Amino acid sequence: QVQLVESGGGAVQPGGSLRLSCAVSESFFSIHVMGWYRQAPGKQRELVASIFNDGTINYADSVKGRFTISRDYAKNTMYLQMDNLKSEDTAVYYCNANLWSCDYWGQGTQVTVSS
Repeated sequence: QVQLVESGGGAVQPGGSLRLSCAVSESFFSIHVMGWYRQAPGKQRELVASIFNDGTINYADSVKGRFTISRDYAKNTMYLQMDNLKSEDTAVYYCNANLWSCDYWGQGTQVTVSS
């Protein structure tokens, strides 16, 4: 069982920044792909960014140039640096890991962008 624990959410004004963290109980070497998803009220959960075992990174068009996904192997932690935040980025953000074709999720962390 893979454990994922997110942190770093909060409230910020438009144009501000936040960094989300996801601590993972498994080594990144055994995880095929990890990603950040978000779900806004009344909307479906959507993929924000993903990073594969080989280092390939993908971003949703809505966050390209503003968000950066990264991982620290020594700390078994994945990050999402979010800059120039917009009101439409408001959502619960979830960390995901795919290991041996099984999906694991964190509990989610709230990000609110409002003036």
